[in-house]
Amino acid sequence: MEGIAESALFKNTIRNMEHSAQIVKLNPSAIERLKSPRRAIVVSVPVRMDDGTVRVFEGYRVQHNHVLGPFKGGIRYHQSVTLSEVAALASLMTFKNSLLNLPLGGAKGGVCVDPTQISTREAEKLTRRYTSEIAPWIGPDRDIPAPDVGTSSQTMAWMLDQYSLESGFSQTGVVTGKPVEIGGSAGRDAATGLGVVYIIEKVLEKLSQKINSVTLAIQGFGKVGMHAAIEAHRIGGKVVAVSDVSNGLYNPEGINVPELVEHYTANMSLNGYHGGKLISNEELLSLPVDVLAPCALDGTINSNNADHVKAKIIVEGANGPVTANANDILKGKKCLIIPDILANGGGVVVSYFEWVQDISWLFWDETQVREKLRMVMYRSFDKVWEFSQKNHLDMRTAAMAVSLVRLESAMKLRGQL
Repeated sequence: MEGIAESALFKNTIRNMEHSAQIVKLNPSAIERLKSPRRAIVVSVPVRMDDGTVRVFEGYRVQHNHVLGPFKGGIRYHQSVTLSEVAALASLMTFKNSLLNLPLGGAKGGVCVDPTQISTREAEKLTRRYTSEIAPWIGPDRDIPAPDVGTSSQTMAWMLDQYSLESGFSQTGVVTGKPVEIGGSAGRDAATGLGVVYIIEKVLEKLSQKINSVTLAIQGFGKVGMHAAIEAHRIGGKVVAVSDVSNGLYNPEGINVPELVEHYTANMSLNGYHGGKLISNEELLSLPVDVLAPCALDGTINSNNADHVKAKIIVEGANGPVTANANDILKGKKCLIIPDILANGGGVVVSYFEWVQDISWLFWDETQVREKLRMVMYRSFDKVWEFSQKNHLDMRTAAMAVSLVRLESAMKLRGQL
């Protein structure tokens, strides 16, 4: 498909997949199937802006593979969204859902728009029109979108309403990440960040350490990073640095995370908080910490800055935050990297829980959601760790290998190989 393989993220994803496929001697036909998405949808999204003019935005929905179940993946609003990036993220969802043992395929969507430069009314119009354009290809048993960078539970509420209007009746299972009042799951907002912390706990356990004995830096203070910081602080971890899109905050004695969250929620900025000194995002990545969790965008740690990273453990809260070249550099420095398809899986796990609850009309409380999430994340980590140790592989290669073995088995059983 023209334009699919342009981005560095797509090339890195396919490179990682092919490398792991060689390790487990994957059927060559399975490799060929997984190198290309099943379907790539490109739509025009015209919106009448508040000033009366009409702007046409470009939107995408890429459905990578559904051998394990309905397509599943987020919707991203960002000014740098491209078809190739969305395709890469869709393939990562396929591998992630397989690794986590979920009955779901992989998909991703996005609109090329800066969400900070449009009003709430314009965002709603954009979402409703985008939903209408991709409606023939989504649905509770077809493809279930969720929030991602630049979108929120409110975005999902608009998508649910528009899809339901066009189908004639309410279909709460068409999206996940919705507000609890209209069929969302308790604990969904914090799920990805919680999953990151559960994985940090597990890797420290394997190294005979505990979270209250290490220092943590979290790059990104959005839906993932903020909740990771909150949970890490709650269970005794020393969060010494965080950052948002503008700058970072560093306090070697530990940041008072609840106090910072209150400040950030009120001001939408780290500026003005006096519990640490302001630093740049680049400086955060090179801090002398035990655990670094990049929880923002892809390509954050690359060949230009990997040499400066001092953390001994990196847990990828974002999708593709460590490039392939940087990964090789960090491996040479004996840095233990927990890959995105494992580390940030908490969001899709609880999205799956939400989908199940919507279909059955039986809802769980937050304690139940957290315990079920912890069980899935721990079980998935143990499986990857054991495969890694048995075959003397790094965790990225092992995670992809475990995922590919399940996908290949499903393809064989369905007669696709």
